[in-house]
Amino acid sequence: QVQLVESGGGSVQAGGSLRLSCVASGYTSRPYCMGWFRQAPGKEREGVAAIDNYGRTTYDDSVKGRFTISQDNAKNTLNLQMNSLKREDTAMYYCAASSWGQTVAPGGGCTETRYWGQGTQVSVSS
Repeated sequence: QVQLVESGGGSVQAGGSLRLSCVASGYTSRPYCMGWFRQAPGKEREGVAAIDNYGRTTYDDSVKGRFTISQDNAKNTLNLQMNSLKREDTAMYYCAASSWGQTVAPGGGCTETRYWGQGTQVSVSS
């Protein structure tokens, strides 16, 4: 079965940076869309950023200009560079991948997400 493993989370001060990575394994076809989602205590899970195999990207309005998503298909790796972090960015961040035929959707997600990682914690203090 497909497995996604995230890394790179941690605790930083406001204004700092973190780089999250997600390694995918166990699949025979490349995902058409991969993305990052986050969930803070007491809130619903929301899309942060996503990218498809055409290079198209989508971001949540709250992270535009601060976060950058990228992927390396040869290494089956998805990355999220997070700069100018704010206290509001504190959440569990999850990596997700779609099956073939999917693409990016408005607001930071994919049209379909089938596989999920276990999450990595990001904590931003003031």
